[in-house]
Amino acid sequence: MAELLTEQELHNLAMNIVGEDLKSQGFEFMAVNSKLKKDPQFVALKDKKLHFVIVRARTFPEDANVYDEAFMIKMRDHALKFEARTFYAGVGLGHGDNYQKPVEKDSAYREIYNGLQEIQ
Repeated sequence: MAELLTEQELHNLAMNIVGEDLKSQGFEFMAVNSKLKKDPQFVALKDKKLHFVIVRARTFPEDANVYDEAFMIKMRDHALKFEARTFYAGVGLGHGDNYQKPVEKDSAYREIYNGLQEIQ
C-alpha cells in the first residue's frame, strides 16, 4: 500500500501552492513559517502594505474555503497592530485519481485553491 502524506507534508504542499500564487501577484516575502500551528505562514509586502497570510491544508470531506472565524478575527486583530491586512488561504488536497482519497507520496494530487480570502 502506498504511503500517505503526513499532516506536515500536506501543509508544506499547501504552502508551496499559496507561495507560488503570492509570488505571481508580486508579493515580497518578509517572513515564511512552514511549521504547523505557527501563524501566520506568510508575512509579505505588496504596494508598501504588510499582509499576513494564514495557510491551511484541507482534505476531503473538509471544505478548503471554510475557516475558524474566531481564530481568524484574533489573527486580524494582531495584524492590525502592524497595520497589516489578514488573509486566509485554504487549499483542498486529494488524490490525483479521486479527490475523496488521501494524497499519497510520489503520486499525482488534485488541489482546490480559490485564492486569498481577506478577513475584515
